[in-house]
Amino acid sequence: MKFDFHTHHDRCGHATGSIREYIEAAIGQGLDMIGISDHTPFFASAEDRLSLTGSMAKSDFPTYINEVIDLKKEYQGKIEVLLGIEADFLPEHLDLYRSIIAAHPFDYVIGSVHEFAGIGIYDSEYWEGLTAARKLEVKNLFYDYIAQSAKCGLYDILGHVDSLNRYFYGYPELRTEAADVTLKAIAASDVAIEINSSDNNWVPDGSFLERALHYGVKVTFGSDAHEPERVGEHFAAIGSHLYDIGYREWAVFRKRERLMVPIGR
Repeated sequence: MKFDFHTHHDRCGHATGSIREYIEAAIGQGLDMIGISDHTPFFASAEDRLSLTGSMAKSDFPTYINEVIDLKKEYQGKIEVLLGIEADFLPEHLDLYRSIIAAHPFDYVIGSVHEFAGIGIYDSEYWEGLTAARKLEVKNLFYDYIAQSAKCGLYDILGHVDSLNRYFYGYPELRTEAADVTLKAIAASDVAIEINSSDNNWVPDGSFLERALHYGVKVTFGSDAHEPERVGEHFAAIGSHLYDIGYREWAVFRKRERLMVPIGR
């Protein structure tokens, strides 16, 4: 079975292409399942659209859901289209997000940490200005946020776990036991993590995944495509990578239920 659970489209302001174009691209790649998972609006904001490049508008949210539901029906028999969403982990607004998400027929919810303790995951300049001790403290803070996101019970998948590995130079060399504490929390919470293939820079890396397997953490796949042509990118290679590590199955989702399917070779 071939699938991709992490895709965006033009509503979020930093991706290109319509939902239909992503579905057609998935069919072209021979996928069996395609998950549409654009960023939630900033529901806690008084503004309809807090950021033109960060998420969809609140007024777009119902039309997004209805469009995916309509496309599910249209493409039935050609490809399975899944209604997903990517929701930032915002501890102070969890109840609000929980109530809104529960009111809609999502197949799965991705929870992602894009900012933690006031630090943005893409802020490499901030990272470069830190002492070695502060860098380690930041890494531990990041892992703590991921563990909190796993424990909150809102998400089916944790998105781009260990993403600082992409943007913070020297991050992998900072040794910490916090990774193992986080992986134990993820396993205990029974939430899956995705292997994210965005920008040809996979996260988490092999070392993290070996420990994830040791603790019994479930995995799935998401390209994090922001252009239709990147749907399903590296699916086969990541499957092979996981198999070599020792994984034999990975997760797919329908109606917030997880099903484990074999990893092909």
